[in-house]
Amino acid sequence: MVIKRVSTLLLPTLALGLILPSCKGKTEQQQQAPELAVLTVSEENTTLESGMPTTLEGENDIEIRPQVQGFLTKVCVEEGQKVSKGQTLFVIDQVQLQAAVDAAQAAVDAAKSSVAVAQANVNTAKTNMDNNKMLLDKNIISKPAYQTSVDSYNAAVAQLNATKSQIGQAMANLTSAKRNLAFSVVTAPEAGVVGQIPYREGSLVSPQSLLTVLSNNSDMRATFALNEKDILALTDDGKRSLQDAIAKMPEVTLTLANGERYNHPGKIISISGVIDPSTGSATAKAIFPNPQGMLHSGNTGTVNIPQVKNNVMLIPQAATYEMQDMKFVYVVNDSNKVKSRSIQVADQSDGQNYIVVGGLKPGERIVTEGVGISVRDDMVITPKK
Repeated sequence: MVIKRVSTLLLPTLALGLILPSCKGKTEQQQQAPELAVLTVSEENTTLESGMPTTLEGENDIEIRPQVQGFLTKVCVEEGQKVSKGQTLFVIDQVQLQAAVDAAQAAVDAAKSSVAVAQANVNTAKTNMDNNKMLLDKNIISKPAYQTSVDSYNAAVAQLNATKSQIGQAMANLTSAKRNLAFSVVTAPEAGVVGQIPYREGSLVSPQSLLTVLSNNSDMRATFALNEKDILALTDDGKRSLQDAIAKMPEVTLTLANGERYNHPGKIISISGVIDPSTGSATAKAIFPNPQGMLHSGNTGTVNIPQVKNNVMLIPQAATYEMQDMKFVYVVNDSNKVKSRSIQVADQSDGQNYIVVGGLKPGERIVTEGVGISVRDDMVITPKK
């Protein structure tokens, strides 16, 4: 009975001993050959995008300033409102300006009356002078008496000329007063969108006051910087001019501050021929249509410049790791064992991929999963796509 009991106890133990090594072997095998994604390197034609931070501005931003001093009596628009050319934006107190017009008009009327009186005096003096001339010829009056009438006539003419000059000045003052009155109504010189309005009704403004900025945003300009390497790439290392490069450049796109792509592509219109020595970059501008008025001056974003590359080896940046400013990948051999290898990449990238220019050949396989985390040299893996 004892022997039977012992053998009964040993059977499960022996069975368990047979099972455990088998499970352990499978576990070790699974640990030794984890499934990891791999990529077979090949040459292909691709388009990369270089993102350049930008600030947008309207095609024509106009500062609106009053041309006369006075108190604002009416603000006719709101911030962000679209306005048409000639539309009234602000009205400045017209009471004093109208009073100045009335005073100037009165001065003109008075000057005209003075001219009429002076002209009548000239006519009378001339008649007396002519009569005295006939009397002098007949020896009825003396020469000194005649000279007195001549002097009176000359004095009347001088007075008329002086009065005429006064009416000229009065007319100029009236024109100026009417112009100032017209300036009290501030209108939009162009169609656009109203910017910030710092002054409200009752504020004292003058020609130094910035009432608002009117942005003509039918098209928006995006200003960004290109470094020397970017410019050399565009000009094919200086083999063609910037003008030729700009003319042949494809359309660019705009990524908005929220990360979304703007649905209207743009075009680079200019690149400065001067590189700022302090920044090592040149200023470039692209123009984007803005038919719905979605974009505004001051918006920020990223201009994406496409670069077409032919017959290049493109690998994900996630398939690389860095050490001492060098980039490495894990190459998978025919036995599915991985080995780290340094590679060289081009300066241009789209933030997600690298163009390999050295260290890899078409047809080789590299690990694209777990690089820099779980992959180690001489590890055997089970490749998966």
